[in-house]
Amino acid sequence: MRMFGLALLATMVMTGNAMAAPKWAIVVHGGAGVIERADLSAEQEAAYRAAMERVTRAGAEVLADGGSALDAIEAAIHLLEDDPLFNSGRGAVFTAEGRNELDASIMDGATLSAGAVAGVTRTRHPISLARQVMTASPHVMLMGEGADTFSREQGLEQVEPGYFYTERRWRSLEKFLAEHGLPVPAKPQGATKPDEAAALAHDEGKYGTVGVVALDRAGHVAAGTSTGGTTGKRWGRVGDSPIIGAGTYASDASCAVSATGTGEYFIRLTVARDICALVELKGMSLQAAADEVIQKKLTALGGDGGVIAVAPDGQMAWSYNTSGMYRARMAEGEPLVVGIYKDEP
Repeated sequence: MRMFGLALLATMVMTGNAMAAPKWAIVVHGGAGVIERADLSAEQEAAYRAAMERVTRAGAEVLADGGSALDAIEAAIHLLEDDPLFNSGRGAVFTAEGRNELDASIMDGATLSAGAVAGVTRTRHPISLARQVMTASPHVMLMGEGADTFSREQGLEQVEPGYFYTERRWRSLEKFLAEHGLPVPAKPQGATKPDEAAALAHDEGKYGTVGVVALDRAGHVAAGTSTGGTTGKRWGRVGDSPIIGAGTYASDASCAVSATGTGEYFIRLTVARDICALVELKGMSLQAAADEVIQKKLTALGGDGGVIAVAPDGQMAWSYNTSGMYRARMAEGEPLVVGIYKDEP
């Protein structure tokens, strides 16, 4: 009887744990870098926290209503791409030639299908273009003029290059060019006037990227990442954000990851895929795997940045070796958590 009682108790505990696992979850990042309390004014901090909450709740609403992880990611990143606080879409940094060249990628953990774009200049929402590459083309990655042509053919919203202009990012470019002895180009045609939201943007260094990972009610995970790259980039430089396996990766067999940081290091380490491999092949917890790659491997190589991740069993994680990262997470039955600084959960 005592053995039966213990077995019954164990079954109840296991069932309870299974029931406690969230059916959906979402984790969001708005970039990592030099983000310290002394750097942000109270108004700036409030603006970033409000933005992260708004974006996370928007994605969570899609998931709670039974939407797919891909739908939640696209909806959330749309908001980030339209927010001049972040280095993606309308808040993107400028190249040395005074252009906004946008990169994005998305991956479906259920099928391992993926899509990516690099050097896009006229698509309002690069994350949607990446998804179209995944679903409406035989390819994984398109770049530059060809990607913009495909975007028009797919009927995605197009904008003039000046749409992405923000005064804050232009001033950062002027400073960069002066420091490197390079000429300042003419402003893009149709450059918009400064607005209050853009004035609150904080220059976090060379790490600005946005990303979302999600788990839906069907048990599938997905990941998406979008960025404007680095200020003053030259020669068609492309970072890790559109590189599947480096800045973005998702598999139902392990986890979904979106990265932000110095892209060259993330590419060399295939950071996103490496984290998933540790979960799948070594049985590591999601947090332990993320820390192994970011706190040890990335740090040892001299790179900096961070990741967010989610697993099919509802585990959520983030890890970064910079002084801060804009981040948030939410899951079924769990409260929203928003963080910026290193001393926060």
